[in-house]
Amino acid sequence: MNEYGQQVGEDVGWRPGARLEPVTLTGRTCRLEPLGEAHLSGLYDALCVDSPPSTWTYMPHGPFADLEQFRAYADHLRALPATVPLAIVLADGTPDGKPGGIATYLRIDHANGTAEVGYITYAAAMQRTTAATEAMYLMAAHAFDVVGVRRYEWKCDSLNEPSRRAAARLGFTFEGVFKRALVYKGRNRDTAWFAITDDEWPELKARFERWLDPGNFDELGHQRTPLDP
Repeated sequence: MNEYGQQVGEDVGWRPGARLEPVTLTGRTCRLEPLGEAHLSGLYDALCVDSPPSTWTYMPHGPFADLEQFRAYADHLRALPATVPLAIVLADGTPDGKPGGIATYLRIDHANGTAEVGYITYAAAMQRTTAATEAMYLMAAHAFDVVGVRRYEWKCDSLNEPSRRAAARLGFTFEGVFKRALVYKGRNRDTAWFAITDDEWPELKARFERWLDPGNFDELGHQRTPLDP
């Protein structure tokens, strides 16, 4: 309550932390690097040649007919304000690694401590792998532990059931649907909103780290205990 008898939000001692800028994040099964020209040919092959066109159904752009179209898309991501696009490189034992996908920090608001993870596009070979989960953990950990965000968001087309399931599995809380939020590819999009907040992160981080521990996987790489609580 304030001095006028009105209910107000709790006092916050939080202050903006480090800026969320292009960064390399390294895990056991993958590495995320600022999206650059060196990644484009490999990513095009992984996402557009070796993956079905349905990979792009719920993305605002794609599929792409050739490398030049894909390069224009990457240029578009890099030009978006308050956005940090990252290439996901799989740890396959080669010096440079195998391109696996793209994920992006976007709508970065340093003043209020919020950011979103989006434009997530995984090659068919990366989907449902340990790296797919570890990439999301690395990005969330950097956002909360280094940048110090208070809120980390995930949004998707409300009809995109795989994305909604992934958000829930990764610990994002469903917050509702914004109806008629966007028009893309000539279609309406009702947007489902999910978020993790800084008070939820410590418990979720511990859950991620238990799941990612090498001892949680058998000799074939199959999980012993699922990530979901």
